[in-house]
Amino acid sequence: KQSNALKRKLQSPHGNPPLKRKRKPSISTFKKRATEADLREKGSSSQKSLPKKQLTDNRNESQKSKPFVKTSSLFRNNPDIPEIHRKAVQQVQENVFTTDSFSQLDLHPHLVIVFPDLFCLLRSVQKQTIPVLLQGKDALVRSQTGSGKTLAYGIPLVQSLQGMESKIQRSDGPYALILVPTRELALQSFDTMQKLLKPFAWIVPGVLMGGEKRKSEKARLRKGINILISTPGRLVDHIKSTECIHFRHTQWLIIDEADRILDLGFEKDVAVILNALNAERERRQNVLLSATLTEGVTRLADISLNDPVSISIADEIQKALKPASQTDRQASSSSNCMEQENFAVPEKLKQYVMMVPSKLRLVTLAAFILEKCKFEKHHKMIIFFSSCEQVEFHYELLQKVLSGGLESEQPARSSLSSAHLQFLRLHGNMEQEERTEVFQEFLKSKTGILLCTDVAARGLDLPQVTWIVQYNAPASPAEYIHRIGRTARIGCHGNSLLVLAPSEAEYVSLLASHKINISEMKMEKVLSSLMKDDRFKLRRPGSKKSCGTDPQEVRERATVLQTKFENYVHSSEGTVRWAKKALQSFLCAYTTYPRNLKHIFHIKSLHLGHVAKSFGLRDAPQNLTALPTAGSKKKTKPRPKRSDLLKKTHGKHRLAEILRSEYSSGMDTGVSKVKKKKKQRKPG
Repeated sequence: KQSNALKRKLQSPHGNPPLKRKRKPSISTFKKRATEADLREKGSSSQKSLPKKQLTDNRNESQKSKPFVKTSSLFRNNPDIPEIHRKAVQQVQENVFTTDSFSQLDLHPHLVIVFPDLFCLLRSVQKQTIPVLLQGKDALVRSQTGSGKTLAYGIPLVQSLQGMESKIQRSDGPYALILVPTRELALQSFDTMQKLLKPFAWIVPGVLMGGEKRKSEKARLRKGINILISTPGRLVDHIKSTECIHFRHTQWLIIDEADRILDLGFEKDVAVILNALNAERERRQNVLLSATLTEGVTRLADISLNDPVSISIADEIQKALKPASQTDRQASSSSNCMEQENFAVPEKLKQYVMMVPSKLRLVTLAAFILEKCKFEKHHKMIIFFSSCEQVEFHYELLQKVLSGGLESEQPARSSLSSAHLQFLRLHGNMEQEERTEVFQEFLKSKTGILLCTDVAARGLDLPQVTWIVQYNAPASPAEYIHRIGRTARIGCHGNSLLVLAPSEAEYVSLLASHKINISEMKMEKVLSSLMKDDRFKLRRPGSKKSCGTDPQEVRERATVLQTKFENYVHSSEGTVRWAKKALQSFLCAYTTYPRNLKHIFHIKSLHLGHVAKSFGLRDAPQNLTALPTAGSKKKTKPRPKRSDLLKKTHGKHRLAEILRSEYSSGMDTGVSKVKKKKKQRKPG
């Protein structure tokens, strides 16, 4: 009866199930509540009461525990890495050296003394080019990078100038004009010419390039320069503003890296230079040189060269390997479709590609640098980026984190880590003095890591470079060839690595269609090199010594490294802004890939949050458009630029028309008459 009465009491009047009886709180529940309250207070009020020392200790403890918590986030939700299915491709290769010697060329004996180590054997491009140029003929030379093209035109030039009947005077002005696309290549060509001209002191070489003082350049022109090496823009500047410059005695015009000159938008400048040369002297010897033969180069050759001899080393080898009928068919197909052009690759160059999800790009790059330049040592590396902002950002970030520049690093460790890591940077936004200084420093050093844009991709002979890393994929196979051409030069060994996202895997088959053969390097193998560096070991109580390459520990170490990057980026508002600017410049560059590559490199295929992670940002930024970059300025005036683009792409022979119109005065008048007639018709 008593139990029934209790049930009635507990049961609610509406017939609901009985309420549970409240238990007395035990000691353990009080402890739990106390700890929960303490945790809440830590986030709000207790921080004010705690001393600074205790606060910093708490922060350090939380930072130590962060990597373990974040391990899964770096390696989770990444796209699957596709398997690369490609056919084995036989690469087009050139024989760099021949069995012939320079003694067979009947050169001045003093020329042979200048480079005794180089003049033992002729290189293939030199064997074919030097005799043609010594005969006074025009030439269109196509040969792989690092094959000795500079000496191929430099030797016959010096040979012909020193042998002139009336001795050259400095006051005569330029006898030869050499056009190059970049300032660094101008300095390098000038250095080569100085060495060649040592026995012939009366012939004076000189260089003109942007970034230098015009006043000092004008003074040098006034005194006289016999072999003038210049970038097109600066030479046009002097043609328009310097009275003392003239081309009355100019007998040679050499355009080195002709395709790059056109790519950089110097078409009109080249036209102005041709016009100025023709106005004072019509007869001269013209030479065009390049590692790749584009439509622009062939059109420029049509206008500037007179009945030229075409020299292509790779084509000679292909003709020797294949029957004549097959080569004829290939020649006709290549003229119709320039896209299927096959490029010559240095014989001792090993090419690799690595598929890396966007989240892991920064960590993988850092692990690769540590593996090659710290643990293996004796490596000299060039890393290519697609924008100046990216170069600046990664230079600062990698230097601070990998070289132990962070204040949190112990001094003993930082000195050990930075012993073999010397970072340098080179891009177009730097002051000319700094650019020259960096170029010379990297030239002389035996080890080092140069972070750069495509300003260093053409013609530069940087000795002992063992690795080329293309962190951002080039816009064309031709550009790819020029980049990897900075290593394995003149018969030396070299390696190249192309970093691609899983969505960009088709780029490998595109390279294969141009007879470029690449083998795959696994990302996991590169990341496992972090096991050699205890700075990235996860500090946990009771952790044992690492044995072998445990995949879980490799992931943990990669996350510790990523956290170090993120901590540095988020250490101040300035570094966050810098990272956002670098990210935006990457996105702007990604949108500029040509139309025929849009199916591989499309902005919509990128995951913004994952890409942001590769710039040390924890979340995808919201206000990218607010940052002042070149991309945001372009949007303000879209209409005129679109019309300009339409005009430029109106016909395939647009470049030829521009050059011919400025080259020939008669055609200029014809064009102006047509314009006048159109204007007269409008009001009627």
